Amino acid sequence: MAIKSLYTESDLLHEVAAGNQSAFRIIYDQYRRKIYTFSLKMLKSELLAEEVVQEVFLKIWQMGEDAVKIVQLEAYLVTLTRNRSLDILRRLALDDRVSKKFTDGWQESHNETEEQILLYDTKHILLAGVELLPPQQKLVYKLCHIEGLKYEETAERLSLSSLTVKKHMQLALQFLRDYMRKHTDVGLALIILRLLS
Repeated sequence: MAIKSLYTESDLLHEVAAGNQSAFRIIYDQYRRKIYTFSLKMLKSELLAEEVVQEVFLKIWQMGEDAVKIVQLEAYLVTLTRNRSLDILRRLALDDRVSKKFTDGWQESHNETEEQILLYDTKHILLAGVELLPPQQKLVYKLCHIEGLKYEETAERLSLSSLTVKKHMQLALQFLRDYMRKHTDVGLALIILRLLS
């Protein structure tokens, strides 16, 4: 697509190199649409295609005396447009990866924080419930459920039968399940009921 005017491409580029805005405008009017369409096909964004048009022509204008070195203007503009569009695509891909990484990291961190708060609150509610148990049930619960002793070991330590320890534990767990249902929301209750099963 040669420039149809009284000037040749070479004449116009010499004029642009000398700072002639009218010559620059002729080049702009002749190639603007082609650059826009080409970059739009690559970028699928009107806004980004306009950005490419502005940057390509800005580069031509800022070349100064180097503009006269351009041998084939259309091929040069196509190359500039393609390269700039590829730069933008690479930037967008990088932005997307970085954004995804930070979003995923934030989501994981956010979820971990929520879970920690949830477990912290649940633990405190549970401990408050344990403090309300009758003394013998509280002792059995702490030995079996917190220290991890078996019924036989707890029975031996407390000089009780294993059946008595088991009964105290059953009563303690029943009380704590009811207590947690009354003092937590459904989500917390489900978590703690699993812990107390």
